[in-house]
Amino acid sequence: MDEHDKMLPIANVGRIMKQILPPTAKISKQAKETMQECASEFIAFVTGEATEKCRRDNRKTVNGDDLCWALASLGFDDCSKAVTRYLNKFREFQKDRAAANQMNEEHVNEAAAGPSNSCKEISFLVTRP
Repeated sequence: MDEHDKMLPIANVGRIMKQILPPTAKISKQAKETMQECASEFIAFVTGEATEKCRRDNRKTVNGDDLCWALASLGFDDCSKAVTRYLNKFREFQKDRAAANQMNEEHVNEAAAGPSNSCKEISFLVTRP
């Protein structure tokens, strides 16, 4: 596997860097490449720690909680707390979205089933001569 295959896409790195800088600021190619290497190495470092934890726990899948644990165990407590808060908010968002989708699905199924018996009775009474 090529060294560059293990790195974040440079365009994404540059886009993230630009978000924090003033609009008129320029970023050199060397600065983007340096940040690309650092960010990619950091991700590999944290992921490696999380993977080791999963291996010790006889699990094959690394999840968000494993990454938060790895950040804390590597001394990145502030990052770990921030990522944990984000992860919890994301999970809450997913739960709310699933509930909303369920409600929409039930509404669509009711509409597709046609009017209920009570609606049919009222319709019969209203249209009856």
